[in-house]
Amino acid sequence: MKGFYHAPVMLAEVIEGLSIRENGIYVDGTVGGGGHSEAILSHLTTGKLIGFDRDENAVEAARERLVSYGERATIVRENYKDMNWIIQKLGYKEVNGILLDLGVSSYQLDEKSRGFSYMGGEERLDMRMDRRQTLDACTILNTYSRDELVRVFREYGEERFAGRIARQIVQKRKTRAIETANDLNALIEEAVPAKYKVGRGHPAKRVYQALRIEVNDELKPLSDAIDGMIDLLAVGGRLCVITFHSLEDRIVKRALKRNEDPCTCPKDLPVCVCGKKSKGRVVGRKPIVASDEELRQNGRSKSAKLRIFEKC
Repeated sequence: MKGFYHAPVMLAEVIEGLSIRENGIYVDGTVGGGGHSEAILSHLTTGKLIGFDRDENAVEAARERLVSYGERATIVRENYKDMNWIIQKLGYKEVNGILLDLGVSSYQLDEKSRGFSYMGGEERLDMRMDRRQTLDACTILNTYSRDELVRVFREYGEERFAGRIARQIVQKRKTRAIETANDLNALIEEAVPAKYKVGRGHPAKRVYQALRIEVNDELKPLSDAIDGMIDLLAVGGRLCVITFHSLEDRIVKRALKRNEDPCTCPKDLPVCVCGKKSKGRVVGRKPIVASDEELRQNGRSKSAKLRIFEKC
């Protein structure tokens, strides 16, 4: 699909982290425009790649970009949380590596009609990654109760003024539906104290993050999905996960640690009796972050963190 673009974040680090085998089976759980996938395929000879994405524009763009690889690249329009049964349906019992890049693509942010960004102006607040679903940001803003809005803004945006913003939304929608970025931005500007608008970035950014996460159910399935991906890996296979905010990174960090050390015995017991076995190891004690050079070339890599797990 022409116009779909997304600079793959920490590309060299991902390739190194996957420790690619030229005849292996690899999965890109969030294929986007296919940048990471293309790099993985370039390191394979007889190996194959399966790419997942629920955005139809991303799927179309990836298929176009990877067409020269023929049957070695399979792109499906599915959610990564359904990866295990789909991989098995495709005839594979295990894979050698999995990548999960949890960031929103540059195309989704910059294409105003998709409604992801506070720069969207008069476009409808959509934010759906999968436009087959009915719930979008506009529906949330106009139908959720004040308490539900507060929960979303606090839980997914860590928004300090969640109560004030939610109250303003509920009051304003009594006379006019909240449909566009301009509508929502004006409400947030009114609700947030002036002194908190200086030097803190756009005052709406946390609310937009929260709405996007709620629309796309980005966090609830993540921990279980990681468990399933680790189960899908062959021995020696690796899972690479790139996160872009603290909520995601916290979930990923805990899930990887739990798979490395699943023991639930009291710490004072001299011997483990719970019987839970480690599935592998976390590679590196700290997450990998973008290099200075990449930060200069791609500002959207600033908050990215890469964590790696190796199956034992």
